[in-house]
Amino acid sequence: MKSRISVNARINAPVEKVWYVMTDPQHIVGWNAASEDWHCPTAENNLIEGGRFVYRMAARDGSMEFDFSGTYDKVIDYQIIEYTLDDERKVTVTFQPDGLNTFIIQAFEPETTFPEDLQRDGWQAILDNFKRYVENLPVLSYSIEIEASADKVFKTMLDDDQYRRWTTVFNPTSRFEGKWQKGESIKFLGSDEQGNVGGMQSLVREFIPNRFISLQHIGEIQTGVNNENVQNTESWSGALENYWYFPSNKVTMVYVETDRFPGFDEYFNDTWPKALAILKKICEEQFS
Repeated sequence: MKSRISVNARINAPVEKVWYVMTDPQHIVGWNAASEDWHCPTAENNLIEGGRFVYRMAARDGSMEFDFSGTYDKVIDYQIIEYTLDDERKVTVTFQPDGLNTFIIQAFEPETTFPEDLQRDGWQAILDNFKRYVENLPVLSYSIEIEASADKVFKTMLDDDQYRRWTTVFNPTSRFEGKWQKGESIKFLGSDEQGNVGGMQSLVREFIPNRFISLQHIGEIQTGVNNENVQNTESWSGALENYWYFPSNKVTMVYVETDRFPGFDEYFNDTWPKALAILKKICEEQFS
């Protein structure tokens, strides 16, 4: 068996978020470099067993570039990734969740051109850059502890009638249309004082009962006289809204994280804590 070099990092983010940022091409190009004079201009990633990835690595002055590429051998969501580089070296990445933190270990077979300590430093530098990138993403986060099981909090939060109750702070007529299921489209709607319906159309990007929900916004919904239009706006399209559920004894912590939108910080900082307080009251009254 060939020798391996290991690097690691503890990241202040839930494992689902760490996994997403490490494997999504739109984020890979943001963190995949060991130093300021290198970058990753393009990234392709087919994260399935047998799938391939190709990351273009380039010096910013244009003096050098190459592809970091390989094939996935094993993928267990939020736990482990194993792949073989095109030069036949093996790499294993493990994810160890610890509440709102994640410990990552990368073990790789060294190549023979450069000293092993130099290779270790290079891989560690990229992982450190990944850590900084994840922890400094422009997001807003909110949390609350509820005296109820994760199962009951989860079901209450998504129940049609209860959803209308705890989201009234966003809009008195707040509601959703669609299925809470991975890959499904879902609409979040509300009416203004004139009765015009608007809201957001989103994709349920991930759905793990009692643990994690990830929504990816597609665009704003605006209703005309006889039709409904979905508009992909630059400020909302592709943005994420994530929910985590962390049980501990008889208490469940609900943790919400949303991408930031220009001009909305004050609004969300006011409404999200109020909405979660209503959810807490509903759950604790219902299941006390």
